[in-house]
Amino acid sequence: MIALYAPLQWPHGLKTMPEVDQEIGGTKPAEFEADRRELLQLFEKFTRQPRNFAWKPHPMFLEMSEKNWMRWGYLHMDHH
Repeated sequence: MIALYAPLQWPHGLKTMPEVDQEIGGTKPAEFEADRRELLQLFEKFTRQPRNFAWKPHPMFLEMSEKNWMRWGYLHMDHH
């Protein structure tokens, strides 16, 4: 959890986990505009209140509170 709250920026260029890497087991890129629309839809779903889905364990951090998921989402979007 220190990665979520340490006052450091996440470094660029680090390899991601194979199950989410778009070149290995993650979602392959398709058409840019369609991918952008899907990202916006997922962002809206992620931040919707009340939430209409249950959180699944994060691949690295495992079970997380809603507060930690929101922090992770912010840091992930800021990182990219």
